[in-house]
Amino acid sequence: MSPRLGARPRTLLALASTAVALAAADTYVVVLALTDMMAGVGLGLDNLQRAAPIISGFLLGYVAVLPLIGRLADLIPRSRILLGCLVVFVVGSGVTALAVDLDVLVAGRVVQGVGGGGLVPATLALVADLWPPGRRGMPLGIVGAVQELGSVLGPLLGAAVLVVADWRAIFWLNVVLGVLLFIAIAAVAGERRRPPFAPTVLGIVAIGLLWLTLAAPAALATDVVLGLPFVPITGDGRVLTPIGVVTAVLLLVLVVITRDRWWPPLRVSDLPGALLLGTALGCIILTFASADPETEVVGPLGYALLPVAVTSAALYVWRHRRAENPLVPRGTVRGRTPWALVVSFLVGVALVAVVVDVPLFSRLTTGGSQTEAAMQLVKFLLAVPVGALVGGWILRWVGDGLSAGIGLVLGTVGLFVMSGWERGSLEEVSATVTLALVGFGLGMALAPVNDAALADSPQDAHGTASSLVVVARMVGMVVGLALLTGVGLHRYYQAVAAMTPEQQTDGQALLDAALLQVHTVFLGAAGASLLGAAVALALLGLRRREGSGALARGFGVEE
Repeated sequence: MSPRLGARPRTLLALASTAVALAAADTYVVVLALTDMMAGVGLGLDNLQRAAPIISGFLLGYVAVLPLIGRLADLIPRSRILLGCLVVFVVGSGVTALAVDLDVLVAGRVVQGVGGGGLVPATLALVADLWPPGRRGMPLGIVGAVQELGSVLGPLLGAAVLVVADWRAIFWLNVVLGVLLFIAIAAVAGERRRPPFAPTVLGIVAIGLLWLTLAAPAALATDVVLGLPFVPITGDGRVLTPIGVVTAVLLLVLVVITRDRWWPPLRVSDLPGALLLGTALGCIILTFASADPETEVVGPLGYALLPVAVTSAALYVWRHRRAENPLVPRGTVRGRTPWALVVSFLVGVALVAVVVDVPLFSRLTTGGSQTEAAMQLVKFLLAVPVGALVGGWILRWVGDGLSAGIGLVLGTVGLFVMSGWERGSLEEVSATVTLALVGFGLGMALAPVNDAALADSPQDAHGTASSLVVVARMVGMVVGLALLTGVGLHRYYQAVAAMTPEQQTDGQALLDAALLQVHTVFLGAAGASLLGAAVALALLGLRRREGSGALARGFGVEE
């Protein structure tokens, strides 16, 4: 019998989706504030390469622990995973806001990414719990839409805050919103259990000391007596101080006395496998995300990290075959799920090509500012969540493969048109239509791939399956950008090498070669989108699947 869904699951989905949007916004919220953040930790504009971890650190935390958090979401009630991830996100935001050293700032961003990334699989698995197969399309579309909407709102939110305050206010706003969402989700999900007294008090004290350590209030730090705990033991940072050491000890004690709460699910979730897979993903992210997409394919440490990634991945496969309870439960990647992961990967390739190369194309052809280039990208980004909603909505009548396939065919057409753009193309109305078409089409594929993976994976592995879909798309973005850029750069250098000496000093000839690179990236993205459409149409199903599923345990939804 189908469940009668009242306001409660919808309210919970709305709150969880808002948390996902908040975390997604943080991926891009630093775009406009990056130079101010660099100045806040003592870096000048000539140290831009050293600031790359401020962005890649968040992405690293977001992706590397996704499989582990997805698995934990299968072992622990989804609401507690959501609440736990919000706590981690809030702590990371607070650390980032207080940072005066680059290492602390990057650490805060990594912690933010861990908490923010974990919200996505928990929310997707929650949809699978609360809505049966055949009725998940629209809820999954909502989650996909708000996640992509966050990428649009992130830079706008950062810009709005910077008008009235400094960059630190961006992250304090995260703290406030995260706390409010924590309270609301706890109330709606019925998490009213009284927390244990001693760990709660110790946690509050530790957080208070962490704030004192990083903030180092002048009234205390400059006092002859009260300032002694803030005197650095070595160097001139704020962490290696007496109060910092006490804070670290208290946090360690808190970890030890609460081990009975967190260790059992970690042990069952295959922590060694999570470390191996997380290492492989982390190395891939750092290899490609740290590269300058306009000049290089592999980042500075890539040639050292890629062998580590391959070794870790091979060891994970060995571990998966022999572990009694592997990180990715056996039978999770079955049926349509592996093909859904392939499509998700290809969607990531197409998405990142537009996100990176549309602003580049704008700067090359119009000579406008970075802000004007970003406004061209907004035309694409606003269409993605609309496509996600439509892609989920039509799953009421059609199959996952048809919904995703139609969207990716639209994306392919638009990307192919973009591969032929000329210098004045962005000034035409057709360019806006094309960008919107590509965004809408790629957005349509988001809900169907999640729906297919959830429908064909066991109910007790929905969190894991959801995390794998997200990981596939994120890896597709970083690897796809590197590969497409590499091919584009190769064609660029070929074109320059074929020029006469006079042409090599001609700005217009060099511009044509640069446009050839961008066209190559768009054409490669069109190929990825077309391949994704073919896989979706052939293997994800053209007809709607009927079915009913169990509801979430502990959410009080009647059947």
